[in-house]
Amino acid sequence: MNNFEQIKKDIAENDVVLYMKGTSDFPQCGFSGLVVSILKKLNVKFKYVNVLENDEVRESIKKFSDWPTIPQLYVKGKFIGGCDIVRETYEKGELQSLLKEKKVIAE
Repeated sequence: MNNFEQIKKDIAENDVVLYMKGTSDFPQCGFSGLVVSILKKLNVKFKYVNVLENDEVRESIKKFSDWPTIPQLYVKGKFIGGCDIVRETYEKGELQSLLKEKKVIAE
């Protein structure tokens, strides 16, 4: 399975996927850490992929999404955005609404 196939599989099989630097318990950059903290605050169960473990995956996810930075958040197969977008949508309540609409978190 190539990297694109693995990315598609991960996104299809998990409601929420975060491509990040580090792990959910030990983020390796502030941007990844911020997104993790928002997801944890909202009690969102998510799969994370540590792009620091594999440079090919790190480059593949950027091409896959046509988005140049990490972290990248996917909800129900849809690319949501990076740290700034996740933070802004969270602060406006839009992220919570999306997660409720997609039945990722309870009403």
